Amino acid sequence: MAHEYKYDVSMSCSGCSNAVNRVLQKKEGVTSVDIDLEKQSVVVKTDDAVSYDDVLATIAKTGKKVNGGQVIA
Repeated sequence: MAHEYKYDVSMSCSGCSNAVNRVLQKKEGVTSVDIDLEKQSVVVKTDDAVSYDDVLATIAKTGKKVNGGQVIA
Protein backbone atom coordinates (compact mmCIF):
# COMPACT_ATOMS: atom_id res chain seq x y z
CA MET A 1 0.00 0.00 0.00
CA ALA A 2 1.28 3.44 -0.91
CA HIS A 3 1.57 6.39 1.44
CA GLU A 4 0.86 10.08 0.86
CA TYR A 5 2.33 12.82 3.04
CA LYS A 6 1.91 16.60 3.03
CA TYR A 7 4.51 19.02 4.41
CA ASP A 8 4.44 22.78 4.94
CA VAL A 9 7.89 23.92 3.81
CA SER A 10 9.34 27.46 3.85
CA MET A 11 10.23 28.10 0.20
CA SER A 12 10.66 31.62 -1.16
CA CYS A 13 11.54 31.01 -4.81
CA SER A 14 11.59 28.44 -7.58
CA GLY A 15 15.19 27.61 -6.67
CA CYS A 16 13.99 26.53 -3.23
CA SER A 17 11.22 24.36 -4.63
CA ASN A 18 13.57 22.89 -7.24
CA ALA A 19 16.04 21.90 -4.51
CA VAL A 20 13.30 20.12 -2.55
CA ASN A 21 11.99 18.45 -5.71
CA ARG A 22 15.47 17.30 -6.72
CA VAL A 23 16.28 15.53 -3.42
CA LEU A 24 12.85 13.91 -3.22
CA GLN A 25 12.94 12.64 -6.82
CA LYS A 26 16.30 10.97 -6.09
CA LYS A 27 15.00 9.20 -2.97
CA GLU A 28 14.29 5.54 -3.56
CA GLY A 29 10.65 4.70 -2.93
CA VAL A 30 9.27 8.15 -3.77
CA THR A 31 6.73 7.76 -6.58
CA SER A 32 5.37 11.32 -6.90
CA VAL A 33 6.22 14.85 -5.76
CA ASP A 34 3.79 17.78 -6.08
CA ILE A 35 5.08 21.18 -4.93
CA ASP A 36 2.93 24.31 -4.65
CA LEU A 37 5.31 27.24 -4.15
CA GLU A 38 2.47 29.73 -3.54
CA LYS A 39 0.97 27.60 -0.74
CA GLN A 40 4.45 26.44 0.35
CA SER A 41 3.26 22.84 0.41
CA VAL A 42 4.87 19.61 -0.70
CA VAL A 43 2.79 16.45 -1.26
CA VAL A 44 4.82 13.27 -1.56
CA LYS A 45 3.58 9.81 -2.55
CA THR A 46 5.75 6.85 -1.62
CA ASP A 47 5.74 3.09 -1.56
CA ASP A 48 5.45 1.13 1.71
CA ALA A 49 9.15 1.29 2.53
CA VAL A 50 9.30 5.08 2.98
CA SER A 51 7.98 6.62 6.20
CA TYR A 52 6.81 10.16 6.99
CA ASP A 53 10.02 10.74 8.98
CA ASP A 54 12.20 9.46 6.10
CA VAL A 55 10.71 12.08 3.77
CA LEU A 56 10.94 14.75 6.48
CA ALA A 57 14.67 14.05 6.93
CA THR A 58 15.20 14.21 3.16
CA ILE A 59 13.51 17.63 2.93
CA ALA A 60 15.55 18.85 5.92
CA LYS A 61 18.77 18.04 4.01
CA THR A 62 17.98 20.98 1.71
CA GLY A 63 18.13 23.38 4.65
CA LYS A 64 14.49 24.37 4.17
CA LYS A 65 12.38 24.69 7.32
CA VAL A 66 9.46 22.28 7.62
CA ASN A 67 6.69 24.04 9.55
CA GLY A 68 4.44 21.02 9.90
CA GLY A 69 2.91 18.19 8.02
CA GLN A 70 0.45 15.37 8.01
CA VAL A 71 -0.13 11.85 6.79
CA ILE A 72 -2.82 11.97 4.11
CA ALA A 73 -3.02 8.26 3.27
